[in-house]
Amino acid sequence: MIAAIKNNFLIIIGTFLFLYFFFNLLDGERGLISLIKKENLLKQLKLKENNLEKNISDLEFKNFLLSDNFDTDYIEILLRENFVYTKKDETIYILKKNEKSN
Repeated sequence: MIAAIKNNFLIIIGTFLFLYFFFNLLDGERGLISLIKKENLLKQLKLKENNLEKNISDLEFKNFLLSDNFDTDYIEILLRENFVYTKKDETIYILKKNEKSN
């Protein structure tokens, strides 16, 4: 048995080295599977970044409308939405879900 191992020493060492590098190629910290996971994470983070940038631009625009030179139309919209504000001789119709208007 020892003689067989000595005769096939290079084949055995080559096989172990091949298996070692093959498993590290696929599953190591820098392996292909890890690369795919990191690429998916990068895509998700880019989408999240785009959504956050859009929210920031919306908030900056709303903040601009409420700054020193505020827009009276925007303030009226806010009052009507949040406080159900009405003007004199104005009628408001509130429709509940699943109800039809006459």
